[in-house]
Amino acid sequence: MDPSIAPASRAAVVTPNDSTLVGARALYIGTAGDIAISPHRDLDPVIFKNVPAGTILPVHAARVALTGTTASNIIALF
Repeated sequence: MDPSIAPASRAAVVTPNDSTLVGARALYIGTAGDIAISPHRDLDPVIFKNVPAGTILPVHAARVALTGTTASNIIALF
């Protein structure tokens, strides 16, 4: 299977941080709120507003920033 479309094979808890690299291919949002994601390490975060609990965001997340993130129980999917 093409690795770019294969399902995730690993997961890890994410603690939002303005500088720590995550490198996830998608994020699971356990508790609703806003989530600030940098798609590349050198780009400013984009804030996804009012993300419902149980959502899987299929976006590359180089960083999950603490500033601007109110969602919690975030899981990185690799």
